[in-house]
Amino acid sequence: MLGTAYLRLDILPSAEQPGMRQLFRQYLDARLSAYQNLLRRDVADQEFARATAMQQQIWSRAVTAGQNDSAHNIVRIVLPALNDMMDVTTSRAIALDTHLPALIFLLLICVALLSALLAGHVMAKRKHRSALHMILYAAIISVTIYAVLDLDEPRSGLIRLDRADQALIELRDSIRRVGVGSEIPAVGS
Repeated sequence: MLGTAYLRLDILPSAEQPGMRQLFRQYLDARLSAYQNLLRRDVADQEFARATAMQQQIWSRAVTAGQNDSAHNIVRIVLPALNDMMDVTTSRAIALDTHLPALIFLLLICVALLSALLAGHVMAKRKHRSALHMILYAAIISVTIYAVLDLDEPRSGLIRLDRADQALIELRDSIRRVGVGSEIPAVGS
């Protein structure tokens, strides 16, 4: 989405393009900085605020350019791409603050405790308890709970879902390498 919006800046008047391209670069840098600093939420919030301010500047400048466009190409082509870019940003912000409900964690712990109770009850009837089975059971339950908790925080832990950030980095790098009118990949944001 962001890559598509960047490409469509070619439709803007030549005088507007350099400033808009610079805003796009700064916008990408602010978003990347925010995602890289998520563990320091105050820094991330500042960067998100900076990105939001730049997003508003990009939108305002595009709307202003669209008012002077008699063919309405900016309104028909550039503004929808910018709108899509902003919608993806909103979706990512919502996903960032969306976590599994506490009820899911409570149910997971209850299932683990209940299954441990049943396994212990069955093992109590045996003369010899298998240490291997007890260790395997505890390990499997622990790994399952850890995996669910780790997936709930995909920016830290062993399970990392950083591909979206990598796509933004690649887009930023490609924007810096290309000149006006050159093609870059249309990467989502």
